[in-house]
Amino acid sequence: MNELLASTVTEPCIIVDHVSKRFLRRNTHSFKEAFVSWIKRKKVRADTFLALNDISFQVGNGESLAVLGLNGSGKSTTLKLISGVLEPDDGRVFTRGRVAGLIEVGAGFHPDLSGRENVYLNAAILGMERKQIDERFDDIVAFSEIGEFIDQEVKYYSSGMFMRLAFSVAIHVDLEILLVDEVLSVGDAPFRAKCYEKIRELTARGVTMIVVSHDTKTIRELCQRGVVIEKGTKVFDGPIEEAAAYLAR
Repeated sequence: MNELLASTVTEPCIIVDHVSKRFLRRNTHSFKEAFVSWIKRKKVRADTFLALNDISFQVGNGESLAVLGLNGSGKSTTLKLISGVLEPDDGRVFTRGRVAGLIEVGAGFHPDLSGRENVYLNAAILGMERKQIDERFDDIVAFSEIGEFIDQEVKYYSSGMFMRLAFSVAIHVDLEILLVDEVLSVGDAPFRAKCYEKIRELTARGVTMIVVSHDTKTIRELCQRGVVIEKGTKVFDGPIEEAAAYLAR
């Protein structure tokens, strides 16, 4: 099944090629324990945790893919590797086209800057020029529905306000690839529905999308295909209905 699907993907814009990622896991967890170990000149033991183990898949141009798995399976790590936030320890990740990622609520926002200033900062990071941001600023604020708070420092924003503004900036960029983690789980239902409608509009225009979500109803509506990860290993790659059934088994 996996080999067949990989062979039928034409013009891939995302390639995850035998990727592994390790994180350092220390056995001393608290500051107190670390301080006592330092006083006693005792070494803090550490080992590595294999978050992803030899993961491979491709995503075709304009395809919508869901990455599924239980908490701690490696879904978010996969998305961060594709976005470039993390680098693999083994293997390679290739992307073709401009990538906009909604990986964590408030990621990339400077807490001491206002919402307005963060719009310009984030849009610039995503590759927009000042003139483009000026032209789309009103639309970004209107979609986010936080107009009265746009000049407030974002450190006072709720997680829902963070998500509204971050999502609105991302979808107003001329993007080819959209990465969406669980951030859309925050906020109220009407705004989430508006976000999903916008995602459908983007995919209809040919934008490639990878989404991480526990909401199988949503991923069935938004995605064509699903990759299931268990304990850092890819265990299924196929049609979204089969992927959701595999996860729920």
